[in-house]
Amino acid sequence: MIDRRTILQGSLATGVAALAPLPASARAVKDDPLIDAFVKANGFTGTIVRAKAGKLLYARNFGMADIAAARPATTDTVYGIASISKFLTSVTVLKLVEAGRLSLDAPIATLLPGYRADTGAKVRLAHLLSNTSGIPNDYIAALKAEPALLTTDIGTADSVRRFASGDLAFEPGAKFDYAMTNWFLVIAIVEAATGKPFQQAMRAITLDPLGLAHTSAAAGVEIAPGAALSYRTLEPPVEWPNPRTPITAASGGYYSNAPDLVRAGHLVFDAGFLSPASLQALRTVRVPDQDYALGGRVRTMTIGGKPVEAAWETGRTAGYRTLLAHRYDTREAMVLLNNSGISQKAIDLFTDSLFGAEPRA
Repeated sequence: MIDRRTILQGSLATGVAALAPLPASARAVKDDPLIDAFVKANGFTGTIVRAKAGKLLYARNFGMADIAAARPATTDTVYGIASISKFLTSVTVLKLVEAGRLSLDAPIATLLPGYRADTGAKVRLAHLLSNTSGIPNDYIAALKAEPALLTTDIGTADSVRRFASGDLAFEPGAKFDYAMTNWFLVIAIVEAATGKPFQQAMRAITLDPLGLAHTSAAAGVEIAPGAALSYRTLEPPVEWPNPRTPITAASGGYYSNAPDLVRAGHLVFDAGFLSPASLQALRTVRVPDQDYALGGRVRTMTIGGKPVEAAWETGRTAGYRTLLAHRYDTREAMVLLNNSGISQKAIDLFTDSLFGAEPRA
């Protein structure tokens, strides 16, 4: 019998929790013409870091985290990471799979007591994590009718009942649908498996063992302490609120900073935080036309004429644009965190160039 308390005390870190904290800032760096041109062309404000094997090698910060307070962006500044939350959530689920509490192939009806039997027999946990479940996204329509839901915590059970229990929009596995309601069900399943609120389980199973002290979820209209504000425009400065409720935490409610994301990528992909089977599951593309695996993408770049795979974790919400790109072969990583709402595609293409990749077709 597996002791649920053991799971929640973070002993699933498989020996990596004792690693020394990642340095908060890198050594002094010179200007980089490629980066300077990108920043100028796109009005980029935020943080750009390069790392290898979990160590920051290069870090530069641009513009203000808070314009009114004249607070500049620093390497420690926290940003909304949006869908990179899905990556951290998927790691948490995989740790529970390793502990025997969950199974990726299990019908969700067996993992979530009380869920409707017909749909629950067809949808598997892996369908939720890959956004291929067919679960309808009734949350978006409800928000249009009741905007206060965006900052109102109605609880996991009611959220699942109201927004994630309708008839399937398509057969599980047949299509890709980036629906938040997939992740409402993931929250409910994690809570059922651990007996704890989702954010507590995530903290105990993943965030604390990885040493992600600056990574947390925010709720309502608040932002994480010390976070960069989100902006629609910089001149004049117009803030772009990022309201959140706990049911959206798994899919996009977390905040983090560059050192934490570098550390997470290194420990998950390089240092054995996950078992080989879990790591393979995290790296296996399930939706080829989307490059989508579990909770994130796997990009294949062409570098030096050869295909190179990298985890490609992106996030976009309000004025936040975020990217954690981590090469599997060389353990090189790039993190870009932005609060001025620039093009996510521009960030992706620029990161390709930082890796030395050939232009995308």
